[in-house]
Amino acid sequence: MVERTTLSSPSISPAMDPRSGFCAETRAFYSLRAPVPLPSPSFPISLPSYAFSLLPSPLPSHPALLDASTGDTISYPQFFSQVRSLTTNLRAHFGISKGDVILVLSPTRMDLFVLCWSLLSIGAVVSPVNPALTPSEISRLIHLSKPSLAFAVSSTSQKLPSNLNAVLLDTPYFKSLLETSPKSFDNMKQVEVWQSDLAAIQYSSGTTGRLKAAALPHRFFIAMAAGYHANRAAGPQVTLTTAPTFHSMGFFFSLRGIALGETTVVLTQERVTVADMMEAAKRYKVTQMTVAPPVVVTIAKSGDLSGRDLPALETVICGGAALHVEAARQFQERFPHVQLSQGYGSTEGGGISRMIGPEECSHLKSVGRLVENAQVKIVDPNTGKALSVGQTGELWLKSPACMTGYIGDDEANAAAFDSDGWLRTGDLCYIDEVGFVYVVDRLKELIKYKAYQVPPAELEHVLHSHPEVVDAAVMPIPHEEVGQIPAALVVRREGSTLCETEVIDYVAKQVAPYKKIRRVLFVNRIPKSPSGKILRRELANYMLCSSVSRL
Repeated sequence: MVERTTLSSPSISPAMDPRSGFCAETRAFYSLRAPVPLPSPSFPISLPSYAFSLLPSPLPSHPALLDASTGDTISYPQFFSQVRSLTTNLRAHFGISKGDVILVLSPTRMDLFVLCWSLLSIGAVVSPVNPALTPSEISRLIHLSKPSLAFAVSSTSQKLPSNLNAVLLDTPYFKSLLETSPKSFDNMKQVEVWQSDLAAIQYSSGTTGRLKAAALPHRFFIAMAAGYHANRAAGPQVTLTTAPTFHSMGFFFSLRGIALGETTVVLTQERVTVADMMEAAKRYKVTQMTVAPPVVVTIAKSGDLSGRDLPALETVICGGAALHVEAARQFQERFPHVQLSQGYGSTEGGGISRMIGPEECSHLKSVGRLVENAQVKIVDPNTGKALSVGQTGELWLKSPACMTGYIGDDEANAAAFDSDGWLRTGDLCYIDEVGFVYVVDRLKELIKYKAYQVPPAELEHVLHSHPEVVDAAVMPIPHEEVGQIPAALVVRREGSTLCETEVIDYVAKQVAPYKKIRRVLFVNRIPKSPSGKILRRELANYMLCSSVSRL
C-alpha cells in the first residue's frame, strides 16, 4: 500500500452564486459539488499508486475483472500479482522505461487491463489504438506518437509497420510474463513517476477535421478517479463497461473500476450486440453500465426488454455523444428504477459534467452539473466576452483533468488554449440558474443562414421526436443567396411512407423561420463513430451522390 498523500483543494470564490455556480467577479462558473482533495502537484505519484491507495486492506474478495464472454475472472490479489510480474518483465526483457511510448493495438481483453496498469506503473506512455483502423491510418498515428514498441494480437499485428517491434498478447509467451518474473530483478528500484508525467496519448475523434494526439498526464486520470471515488455508490458494484478500451471513455472506466474496488465486467467476443450486453447484465447482476447513446436508443425502443429483466441494474452512465431527449424519456419509462446518468466530456478535457442521483438524472435535456474541481467560462465566440447564466457561448475549461496539449502540433495548441490556460472546447453550451450544463452544438458545425446561426443538433432533436423517424442528421448545403441552408438526412421507420414535405412541415411548426429544414434526403443509415457521434465530414457524400428536390 502506498503512503497516503498530502492533499490540496481548489479555492472557490466567495462571490459565487450557490445556486448556479456563477461568479460575477471572475465571470466563471464553479462546480457546485464539494471540492475533492487531490495529491499536491509536487508529490510524485502515478495513477496506479494513487488508485491502490484508495483500495481497502485487505483487498476486496470479489473479482476485479470478469469476462462475460467466457465466465473467466481475475481476483484483486491475482490482478496485482500479475501487474508485479509483468512490470518486472517489461523492464527486464524489453527495456521499457519511463517516457517510452507503447502502442496498444488490441480488442478488449482482460490481460489488457494488466498491461496498461503495468505500463503506467513504470511511467511508460500508453497509446491505445482502434484495431479496426487500416494500416495507413495506423501509420499516421505512429507518426504522431512515435512508439518504441507495440502490443497487439495475431489478427492485428500485420497492420503494424515492419520497423515497429510487436509483442503478441494471445500467446503462451505473454501469459508467462504475467505469471513469473526473473528473481534477479525482484529488488528492482521503483520508478518515480510525477503527476505531470505523460500517462497516455489518446486521439481526438476527428469527426470534422484532422486527427490529433492529445497528451494526458497522470494527474488527468487521478483527478477523475478521485471524483468518482468521492461520490461512489454504497456497497459492492458490478460495472459492465461496453466502450472499447481504445476509446477515451472505455480506457478511463477500465482504470476507474480497479481504483473503486468494483467488479468490472467486459465483453471480449469479436462482435458485441446490445443483446449480448443485456444478457451479461442479467447473468452477472450488473449494477452499473457504461454505454454510448446508440445503446440507450436500442434498449429504449426494444419491445423485448423491461425493468423486470434487469432488477439489479441501478445506473446507466451514458456519454460519448448527444443522447436525444425522446430516447432518454423512452428509456426511463421502460426502466423507471434505473438512473440514466448523462455526462459530457472530451478526450482533451476529461469529464466536464455528469449527473449524480435521481434528481439530477430527471433533467433529461441537460448533461448534468460540473464535475468536482472544474471551472468553466461561457464565452461569446464573436466578442470573447465571458457570458452569464442562461447565455449560450463556447465552453472554456480549467480542470486538473485536462490535457497538456497536442503532441507535435503547435498550431492546434495555439488554437486550443488561450493565454491564461483556458481550454477552448469548441462546444456551444449554456448553464442554467441551478448549475445544469446544456450542450447546444459544436461551434464549427453551426449553419450560417443569412445573418443567423442554426445549430444542427437542435434540428436533429426535433426530427428525432417524430414517431416515424429512426435517426437523423442535419448538414449545411451551400446556397448562392443566403450562404448555407439546413438539409436533413432522415432514416425512416420500416414501412413508413413519410415524405419530404411532411418532414419539412413538421420541423417548421416547432422552430423559428430561419431554422427551417429546406431539403430532405431519406437514407438507410447515418454515418457515426463507435461512440455514436455523427461523422459530419461524411454527410456531404450522401448529398453529392443523390439527387434531392429543392423547395
